[in-house]
Amino acid sequence: MHRRRTALVLTAVTAAAAPLLTACGSDAHPGAAAVVGGQRITVAQLEGRVNEVRRAQRAAVPDEAQYQQVVSSTSSLTRDTLHNMVLDRVLHRAARDAGIGVTRKEIQQMRGDLERQAGGGKGLETAWLQKYGIAPARLDDNLRLQLEAQKLAARLGTDTSQPAFWKALSKASEELHVDLNPRYGSWDVQKSSRVDAGTPWVREVTTAGGEPVTA
Repeated sequence: MHRRRTALVLTAVTAAAAPLLTACGSDAHPGAAAVVGGQRITVAQLEGRVNEVRRAQRAAVPDEAQYQQVVSSTSSLTRDTLHNMVLDRVLHRAARDAGIGVTRKEIQQMRGDLERQAGGGKGLETAWLQKYGIAPARLDDNLRLQLEAQKLAARLGTDTSQPAFWKALSKASEELHVDLNPRYGSWDVQKSSRVDAGTPWVREVTTAGGEPVTA
């Protein structure tokens, strides 16, 4: 299982064990990369998110040889992105269950603090793109995720690295009946984490224009 995680809180996830949830097949959910709480994350939505990251990487690294190195080093971007999309919904459900909300003002305050640490807005966007595979357009969404996680941990009297926090996410995963298309692996309910299948179903290749496709 690849260990890349959404920024900050998600670095606390440990490597997942055997999957505890049966993954959905494409026949049951045609066109779906995952179904979370009865709502589909379509393959088209997933590919759109991946393309956002690739376009941002291309803009940040105009040299072709260096860009190909970036693509090679992030070869699991599709599966990592799906993991993040699912975990966003799981964490949001856990926060909602705990009566936690995040305001726009809180997001802007957090962003301002991080920008000062990163030497400006561009520095923060570059750091999030390079370290966590978060496209600049999705930065505020990710910061909302961080704030929800921090508030949830505080409500539970713990922090995001401790079992009590991940138990709350596990409960949310169960409530949402997370169901992955097997080509992207499966979802470990106890660890609230995607698990690679024994045999890889998807490989990423890059077109001449630098856009990823699945095969």
